[in-house]
Amino acid sequence: MATLARERMSGVAPAPELGAHPLVQDGQRGVRFGVWAPEATAIEVELFDAAQRSTGRVSLGAAGDGLWTVFVPGLATGQLYGLRAHGPWNPPAGQCFNPARLLLDPWALALVGNTERLSLQVGHVAIDPLNPTQPWAEHRPAPENNAAAMPKCVVVDSAVERAAGQAIAPRPPVAGDRVVIYEAHVKALTRLHPEVPEALRGSYAALAHPAVLAHLQRLGITTVCLLPVHPHISERHLLARGLVNHWGYNTLNAFAPEPAYAACTGGNDPSTAEQAAAVRAEFRQMVDALHRTGIEVVLDVVFNHTAESDLDGPTLCWRGLGQNHWYAMGDHGVPHNFSGCGNSLNLSEPRVLQWVMDSLRWWIAAYGVDGFRFDLAVSLGRVAALGHAFHPHAPLLTAMLQDPVLRGVRLIAEPWDIGPNGYHLGGFGPGWLEWNDTFRDGVRAFWLGHPATRGELAQRVCASSDRFRHSGRSPLASVNLLTAHDGFNLADLTAYAHKHNAANREDNRDGHGHNLSANAGTEGASEDPAVRHRRGLWRRALLATLFCAQGTPQLLAGDEIGHSQQGNNNSYCQDNAITWLDWARAEAGLTDFVAGLAHLRQQHPGLRQAAWFSGQPPAQGGPADIAWLDVNGLAPSFAAWQSPHHRTLGALVTAGEPGRAATERLLIVWHAGDGPTRMALPPGAWSLRLDSARALVALDGADTEPHTGEITLSEPGVTVLVQSLQG
Repeated sequence: MATLARERMSGVAPAPELGAHPLVQDGQRGVRFGVWAPEATAIEVELFDAAQRSTGRVSLGAAGDGLWTVFVPGLATGQLYGLRAHGPWNPPAGQCFNPARLLLDPWALALVGNTERLSLQVGHVAIDPLNPTQPWAEHRPAPENNAAAMPKCVVVDSAVERAAGQAIAPRPPVAGDRVVIYEAHVKALTRLHPEVPEALRGSYAALAHPAVLAHLQRLGITTVCLLPVHPHISERHLLARGLVNHWGYNTLNAFAPEPAYAACTGGNDPSTAEQAAAVRAEFRQMVDALHRTGIEVVLDVVFNHTAESDLDGPTLCWRGLGQNHWYAMGDHGVPHNFSGCGNSLNLSEPRVLQWVMDSLRWWIAAYGVDGFRFDLAVSLGRVAALGHAFHPHAPLLTAMLQDPVLRGVRLIAEPWDIGPNGYHLGGFGPGWLEWNDTFRDGVRAFWLGHPATRGELAQRVCASSDRFRHSGRSPLASVNLLTAHDGFNLADLTAYAHKHNAANREDNRDGHGHNLSANAGTEGASEDPAVRHRRGLWRRALLATLFCAQGTPQLLAGDEIGHSQQGNNNSYCQDNAITWLDWARAEAGLTDFVAGLAHLRQQHPGLRQAAWFSGQPPAQGGPADIAWLDVNGLAPSFAAWQSPHHRTLGALVTAGEPGRAATERLLIVWHAGDGPTRMALPPGAWSLRLDSARALVALDGADTEPHTGEITLSEPGVTVLVQSLQG
């Protein structure tokens, strides 16, 4: 305990208080187990040998405040164990204790054993767990001991793990205005990569391969955001259809890396403590390699629900230890469903909050990660005392911002869930970045022919000040995205007018129907040169808008190579060539263009301001920091801003690096209209740096012919010109 106290005082992330930890007590080496189960009448820890055979049970003692503890002499690192919880069985009252079912420790730092069909390990009698029909109130406890079907927890030495985390190369220094996020799935990114050895493809080791690192560097990526890497399971409805949960938003454990992405185990669940340790080491090696390349690692984490699903789902951990406290409970013993998954976590409960905080600190201390993106983050801000309404200063959100370990990492919110009043874009406090779906929708509409105005576009490319310019928040709080894992990717956004999700085996009922997409006259793949040309114009214009907008840009992995998901806009269950990036058909020219855009953004501070534009001169007698121009070179009228019929807009930007005077002006022109349009230029000579219609990015000013008077915009695209302010 003295060591724990010293760690807290020093600001170092301490070992989690709960769980299983080797230590010396009264001169004896052993393991201390700590479990939180407030309504339980008894808790046992069951021990297993290396072959996962039971070697006996040990009772924990009640320590007060719902805690149960025991010190077992003679145990050591690598010991396998599980939990059994005794207590009342009263489903209408939210109590589902069943000591016949082996439970996982929520604070376990590692797991071993098969997880393939864990969603069928229900705690109640079920004739067919795949197709439940019995009313919840009629559930009866299953009498069978299911230990053989359950994975086992592993005792891990937290001091050793944190020392391994300290050995990782430190986080690279990336200023907020220079962040470029790359959202990627560990397996899908490299499963078909021809330069990665077959044995490594689809793994953490593959992400650390020189060929992949070189690609990320070439793109100017500063921050990789990985879809969930916590261990997860496939839901029963997927097992019934012969599918799997590919994305991983169904968390089983919050402290260890998902073994399916580990080359060292061939993507299989570890069967020994040594194999589990190898998975952890491979993950750390990946983070170390990315850091040494100058790239941060952000993890997509799921704390709005767990893998236990609704009341017909499995009893694996939290439900069996005390559903009424772990989950946000509604009426008649049924948890609230703010996520659509049936079991929203009760993040107003201090111990549940502690579990989340312990997990986040653990990934920083033991694995060296640099931030987190929170799935359905509104659920994290729902407060029980407010009737589960969202509040930006909810306990968990406040705890993260003040925590000495977390306060400096990147925190990104998905600012909505599906619960009552669940949309809160711009509603998080200072220190948070947020996914901005109004940028996504406004930019898509402008370029792809849907109802749109220039006024809406101007708001979106200026970091959506209507949403974020309050409470001291920065333009960088807006995470601008065109596409994400959820929805169409870029190739399909410009090739499909409708979703095509038949492969998900839900009769195309799943996935969002409002995509603001377009197909250029042909649905799906086309060899028609005119169709392909139009799609290319759209893709480059969309990408150029992303990289030339204020805020924080996020690129979806695969968009830079033209990968298609065959029109599937809900590929969460497609662990196959639909989601695996098709490197063999990569569009090299598109990749070059994206790389050019990223580096253009870095070269010109007017494209990445950390302060809001005011429309006023930054210095006496100087030009305004931003001025808007119509094609005639004058400011648009009020009516012109609101007109849906005009699709050309210019912005004259005068801004320098933070704290420095501007040395140049930028003219950015967004032209989505058909047919040639002449755009009047402000006085002076201008150098062309970007013409997305021609796929031209002139980073070194290679296009040296000066432009004066006007330019002709022949096809839809984004144009950027530069004028020096230095004599």
